[in-house]
Amino acid sequence: MRRILASLLLAGAAATAAAAGPEPSPAANRPVVVLETSMGNIKIALNQDKSPISVANFLEYVKAGHYNGTVFHRVIPDFMIQGGGMDASLAERQTRKPIRNEAKNGLRNSRGTVAMARTNDPDSATAQFFISVRDNHRLDYGIGGAGYTVFGEVTEGLDVVDKIAGVPTTRKGGLDDVPVTAVVIQKAGVVGAGK
Repeated sequence: MRRILASLLLAGAAATAAAAGPEPSPAANRPVVVLETSMGNIKIALNQDKSPISVANFLEYVKAGHYNGTVFHRVIPDFMIQGGGMDASLAERQTRKPIRNEAKNGLRNSRGTVAMARTNDPDSATAQFFISVRDNHRLDYGIGGAGYTVFGEVTEGLDVVDKIAGVPTTRKGGLDDVPVTAVVIQKAGVVGAGK
């Protein structure tokens, strides 16, 4: 009986190891967007399986050139950096109609994730997004009410995100937490699947 139990345990362990296999690249077969910023590049793998509406929306803005010349207008150390909606003079760019909140997708607002920014209305996200500098699980669906839709994660350039999060900020144009020196998204482009 012991021999059978030991054999079953070994077979189970081998099957588990074989099933797990090597971890696929987080960006494998997923659209990838590169934000070329004035402080370095940020590469983002998008999760179209879990957040199809948000990913399609983000890609439309990228392909239309909407993000080119926008700034990270809200930077809060040890929290997040937010951008995608304003130019360096803090003039808001025109957007399309808001999209439906997809925060109930099982993705968490963890360090390095990219999520849709919105107002108090859960279905108000348009072009603005934020990148979490640390785990922000209080923004998840069910913990933070309707939650904030995570639709991708930084696969390269998290050091750039950290540098941006550390820039000096001020109050400007009626907004708090605005970088003293503009951090510009010079260009956003699709480089992976979905190009």
